[in-house]
Amino acid sequence: MNIVIGIIVGLLVLTFLITAHEFGHFLMARHSGVKVKEFGIGFPPRAAAWVRSKPEKGKKKGKWRRIPRKDWDKEQNSLIFSLNYLPIGGFCAMDGESDDETRPGTFGSVNFWKKTKILFGGVMMNWLVAFLILTVLCWAGLPEMFDHQFTIKSDEHLSADAEVIVNEVKENSPAERAGFNAGDKLLSATIVNGEETKTILTSSDVVDFNDSHAEQTVIYTVQRKTCEIDCYQEPCECPDESYYSATEKNLEVTLNPKDSEYLLGVTMSSPMVRRNYTWSAPIVAAGLTVQATGETFKGLGKLVVDLVTGAARQISSDESVREEGKEQLEDASNSVSGIVGIIGNYFPNILSAGLNYILLFVAIISISLACMNVLPIPALDGGRWFMIFIARLRHKKLSKEREQAILTKSVIFLLILMVIITILDIIKLF
Repeated sequence: MNIVIGIIVGLLVLTFLITAHEFGHFLMARHSGVKVKEFGIGFPPRAAAWVRSKPEKGKKKGKWRRIPRKDWDKEQNSLIFSLNYLPIGGFCAMDGESDDETRPGTFGSVNFWKKTKILFGGVMMNWLVAFLILTVLCWAGLPEMFDHQFTIKSDEHLSADAEVIVNEVKENSPAERAGFNAGDKLLSATIVNGEETKTILTSSDVVDFNDSHAEQTVIYTVQRKTCEIDCYQEPCECPDESYYSATEKNLEVTLNPKDSEYLLGVTMSSPMVRRNYTWSAPIVAAGLTVQATGETFKGLGKLVVDLVTGAARQISSDESVREEGKEQLEDASNSVSGIVGIIGNYFPNILSAGLNYILLFVAIISISLACMNVLPIPALDGGRWFMIFIARLRHKKLSKEREQAILTKSVIFLLILMVIITILDIIKLF
């Protein structure tokens, strides 16, 4: 049941984000004086459509009326709004989308700056959606996104979804000698004969604290559950939780040197941490949007490097080089996911994490859509802009035939890529 709900939520989210992207194009087109023939939610076949009639005398706006099915193929002089059956996005169909169009009110007839605003309107809308979601999360409780993520410490309040629990104590480790037990809840760490105390909210707090105080003596305060029954035979087990009592213990431990395999010698659970902000929420959201954009481009760069070098290493005569290349190709495969992977895998899994994590995931997808559309691939917004820009450098407009030929080849390339990614997604699912 969770899978079904996850798929439905995933479809709705992707439709919302792509429609928001197309709405950015719509707003910039209308603002630039370009006629929009149709704005659609979902992809055809069409389910229903409405057209805006011309305004009556003395009124600024016309009325919306539903278009009968028999008139769907007829040319309409006003904006059409449509709902379509395939819930995987939306579209904004402008008049005269070729760069060499000259008719007034067409995309081709406006200047280069207006074309730039129209083409990148969708990208800006995706960044805006991510910024708004992250602002809400900064107020309500932002899950941790990155190591060393952007923050404003003076306005930051941390809270954890769970507790840091010791899962395992390594043999002959400082922790074993100090008396740590599996199941201990870590509360705080204090330097012996020092004033520094660290409240423990995450396992990273423990790691960072130990790294900063290698070879020093530390007092860890832990909470330990003890079974309060008399036991006269083995094995002895508590009947239920009501027999346990929680007591705090101070465990003095001398950490290993920095170059050791481990400093303390425990494995721990890692609870999710939420960060809350007040006045600085919009500032943190803006910083995180920029940071996430940078991380996305960094990931795309690594993906390209892994694909190219991984493929090149497959033709080497050295088996170890081929193995390294294979690992790079596997890394590239695991870092890419298409619609099937996002809807069929990620959303069903993220649903159980709660609303905050779902919203964070939506913001990250929105930023990813923005970054992808900036890339200079002809079928994408950035690619179309790049083609027009090159034509302007040559002091000529891009002919319709040339533009269509480039776009067709680019679309075929993207479709082949989508098929490959979809196959990989299905393999991962099963």
